[in-house]
Amino acid sequence: MTSMDRTLEGELLDESVWLGVGEFCSVLRVERHWVIELVDSGLIEPRGEAPESWHFPASALTRARTTARLMEDLGVNLAGAAVILELIEERRSLLARLQQLERALGS
Repeated sequence: MTSMDRTLEGELLDESVWLGVGEFCSVLRVERHWVIELVDSGLIEPRGEAPESWHFPASALTRARTTARLMEDLGVNLAGAAVILELIEERRSLLARLQQLERALGS
């Protein structure tokens, strides 16, 4: 990933920014059929009826990139990546909750 990609990603991860399916594929450097597989597996959710009219929140880029890395680097299949992503998100949520509790207890 180039520094340009990192800068672009940092600017795009705003929930108010939505990308068309073409833009989404371009930023990720993937084929449309792979994005369709992500949607079919429930890993990302588009807005729109048909793949040609889909739009994704920019925050879905992180989820798609993580999925790609799990598949490429670790050889995980799509179902395995979905489970891993859910566990990662649950861990983040639990850590945030733990920090809130620690602050409330004055630790």
